[in-house]
Amino acid sequence: MRRRQGFALLTSVGLLALTTSCAGSVEVTAPDPGADAPPAEALQACADLATELPDELAGQPSRPTTPESTLTAAWGDPAVIIVRCGVPRPETLTASSQLVTVDGVDWFAEELTAGYLFTATGRAAYVEVTVPDDYAPEIGPVTELSPLVDAAIPELTDAASESP
Repeated sequence: MRRRQGFALLTSVGLLALTTSCAGSVEVTAPDPGADAPPAEALQACADLATELPDELAGQPSRPTTPESTLTAAWGDPAVIIVRCGVPRPETLTASSQLVTVDGVDWFAEELTAGYLFTATGRAAYVEVTVPDDYAPEIGPVTELSPLVDAAIPELTDAASESP
């Protein structure tokens, strides 16, 4: 996996400044509802996923996100695990990309300067999970989230499968 410039990649996935107070909210940019907005089915699946997300992930308490959105979630302090649902297809995802399958969910992993960005693929909505190195092995939160993603975000059928 290629190492990326941390600040540039974090900015490109829409993460903003993180607050340091445990009681404070985490600024997370929700996926843009512009031209690349997921269809209504994907938005509903993301809302379904939001209701199932745990109060604790990787031993870390959940944190409120700002602005509030059913498309975002966060856990931890000061390092923060971020989930964003309904994001665009990763630009670097190709037909030959290596995927990691966890509990029936295929994840595309991209190494960051200080962690990993995992994106669930082959689903009605893409789900991103950003995991800082502080939570190594970084796949841990993905392992906890996979059954929830599997239950809430429908798999694409062969006819509707992704194309590179």
